[in-house]
Amino acid sequence: MDFALTDDQRAIQDAARAFAQAELAPHSARWDEDKHFPVEVMKQAAEMGFCGIYTAEEHGGMALGRVEAAVIFEELSRGDVATAAFLSIHNMATWMIDRFGADDLRARFVPDLVGMEKIASYCLTEPGSGSDAAALRTTAVRDGDCYVLNGSKAFISGAGTSDVYVVMVRTGGEGPKGVSAIVVEAGTPGLSFGAQERKMGWNAQPTAIVQFDDCRVPVANLLGEEGAGFKYAMAGLDGGRLNIAACSLGGARLALETAQDYVATRKQFGRPIGEFQALQFRLADMATDLEAARLMVLRGAWAIDNDHPEKTKWCAMAKRLATDACFHIADEALQLHGGYGYLKDYPLERIVRDLRVHRILEGTNEIMRVIIAREMAK
Repeated sequence: MDFALTDDQRAIQDAARAFAQAELAPHSARWDEDKHFPVEVMKQAAEMGFCGIYTAEEHGGMALGRVEAAVIFEELSRGDVATAAFLSIHNMATWMIDRFGADDLRARFVPDLVGMEKIASYCLTEPGSGSDAAALRTTAVRDGDCYVLNGSKAFISGAGTSDVYVVMVRTGGEGPKGVSAIVVEAGTPGLSFGAQERKMGWNAQPTAIVQFDDCRVPVANLLGEEGAGFKYAMAGLDGGRLNIAACSLGGARLALETAQDYVATRKQFGRPIGEFQALQFRLADMATDLEAARLMVLRGAWAIDNDHPEKTKWCAMAKRLATDACFHIADEALQLHGGYGYLKDYPLERIVRDLRVHRILEGTNEIMRVIIAREMAK
């Protein structure tokens, strides 16, 4: 075993850290307060290669592994969790088109997505099918050279702003084998969006329902084969779960560092509170949990990079452990600040709000347990 990053990986880590400190961290509080979607800054991230991290080089991607992706997303999320999380979704959707799309489809979409000239969203969840994703009801009926889409998708990041929507639809019978994946472009007649959701966190990215009403999409926009869409969606989610777990690492790391600085200077009973052993123990536990979560994320990333037969289980384990542990770390950091942690003068309340949803999306942590248990029974 070798737990050290390579020289190239450290260089990538340093570049992501410098970008996050310069372009994300100074604006994070304002973006949250103003509910601002920082598209121009994400285009700067694209210039660094961060919008096509594990997309093939043929159309401009970096063709890096999932270990490098985890390192990048941890650093970006230390600057701003919500923006880093959206970049993770964009990367997932871009990778799906690049990995499963026909050559002409890849050539049409991937270069613009890698350069963030176009923004991508991933559309799986529906109002009536969240955890039971295979029960989705959005239909795509073949009509000549088009599919006609009807239905809706819920909680879609980027909805109303994105240019490209990777949509899971039902082209066949019930269950996962009846699901296909298709690319829908903004401006397609019959495509519309609900009002922006009012959310607890992730305010630096838009979220809304995506609605399809007799929405005609060319058959050429189908990803891969009919009936294989659920398999494609789950392959995307293996990596997407690691990305979100890595985004939790960055937010928790900032929370821990902020708490360390605070207890070193905050005085009670005549001395810094950091000198009290009870607080030292809590910080030690937070640091230990953060390191354990990071190791689980990197193990899952290694499993994808090496196509390990248990990669789905390890990614689910990493997502479950990291998002739970990191939320707890952020909450503990807020607690150590006392009443000050509850104020927007400090980043803790924002980190807690942003990290809370990570335990829900990309498959709830309850579903992660279902996946793990099912894989254990094989």
